[in-house]
Amino acid sequence: MEEKKDFQKEVKIEVRDLDMGYGSFVLMRNLNFTINKGDVFIIMGGSGCGKSTLLKVIVGLLQPLRGQVFYDGVNFWAAEPRDRARIMQRFGILYQSGALWSSMTLAENVTFPLEQYTTLSKDKIGELVSLKLALVGLGGFEEFYPSEISGGMKKRAGLARAMALDPDILFFDEPSAGLDPVSARLLDDLIIELSESLRTTIVVVTHELQSIFAIGTNSVFLDTETKTMIASGDPKRLLAESKDPKVIRFLTRGEKTVYGQ
Repeated sequence: MEEKKDFQKEVKIEVRDLDMGYGSFVLMRNLNFTINKGDVFIIMGGSGCGKSTLLKVIVGLLQPLRGQVFYDGVNFWAAEPRDRARIMQRFGILYQSGALWSSMTLAENVTFPLEQYTTLSKDKIGELVSLKLALVGLGGFEEFYPSEISGGMKKRAGLARAMALDPDILFFDEPSAGLDPVSARLLDDLIIELSESLRTTIVVVTHELQSIFAIGTNSVFLDTETKTMIASGDPKRLLAESKDPKVIRFLTRGEKTVYGQ
């Protein structure tokens, strides 16, 4: 336990004085937080607060209006385009829909990034594809097409593709969206397993309370009204210790459903 604690103290991503928005419209301002290596970091808040926009800024899809994002001490947005591209190659991203190519089998979907970004042999790529699909519980489904599998399986196939290049950091945008409770729980269990077994740093955008408490080890809470962050830290600790009524209200909403009361 002590070893894991020391491991998590290593800062992986640091967000400093960040303002984000579109044109003259400021969505969030003055964001400051760190994501430690090995964290399952939750970006949370009410609808329209900018959770997915923040994810876009962090992964390099949207430039911030002001401020910096550091990866292992490197200022991402101040770096040369070539250096930013190298940093982005360390990412794996799972989008809400899974974003699989419908005309490709699951194996072909996972194969694609390996063919694009490595010089591995066809046989080695085949081995890795089978391994990645097995890791997410889809061994034996290599030749299935996305239309032939369930929504939960599509999410897991998308995760296998996101993991194809052994990313340093995995990003999830509303991973439980559209899933039934059982499939959502299985995906949460998989995220925990990846974090613990591979020590992957994971960043998750979600508003699902069950997922927040089941997987989150660190978090930031975005508030629509003040247009800034009003809390950060372990979600369980925020629930137990926060004095902010907005944070408490968010983390206790639908309590009967969440806790089965």
